[in-house]
Amino acid sequence: MILSSQTQAFVLHFGEMGSRWGFNRTVGQLFALLTIHSSPLNAEQLAKALKISRSNVSMGLKELQAWRLVELHHQPGDRRDYFTTAGSIWDLARTVFAERRKRELDPTLSLLRQLLLSEPQDKQDTQAQEKIQEVYSLLELLEEFSNTLSKLEHKDLLKLMKLGSGISKLLEFRSKMSGGVPSAKPKHSP
Repeated sequence: MILSSQTQAFVLHFGEMGSRWGFNRTVGQLFALLTIHSSPLNAEQLAKALKISRSNVSMGLKELQAWRLVELHHQPGDRRDYFTTAGSIWDLARTVFAERRKRELDPTLSLLRQLLLSEPQDKQDTQAQEKIQEVYSLLELLEEFSNTLSKLEHKDLLKLMKLGSGISKLLEFRSKMSGGVPSAKPKHSP
């Protein structure tokens, strides 16, 4: 399989971004190619297209399966395993957010809860716990918001996302109306 220049640019960029999203380069490239390709691909096709070893492909596919981002398919008369992405772009985004929450946010909240349950030993511990409580409250609010977003239908989520800049303008307007912005001072006569 020969990749078009556009597909190659997409795949290479996702490889670079993969490390920022919690994947290695190969996993990012595999995910990008499976996302953009219209039909299931087997490990040999992926290895040839990306010019990487079969063992790298196998390890990458296992990681993508662990993240629940790819699905295994079989084709009649063919013993090889074929892979596609696990759902729509919206489904994949939800899965990535859910997995990142499970891998990053949940353990952090758990640790912070444990720290907050311990009795402060001195003033420094008390001050530290106050900051830990602030971090915990923020992350807990973020988790609640994330859970709410994950339950929305994708059409409703899209509407909410399109409202983004409108919401900030509305909040700005509300702040001005409630006196958040100082009004001009009246001129006094000399």
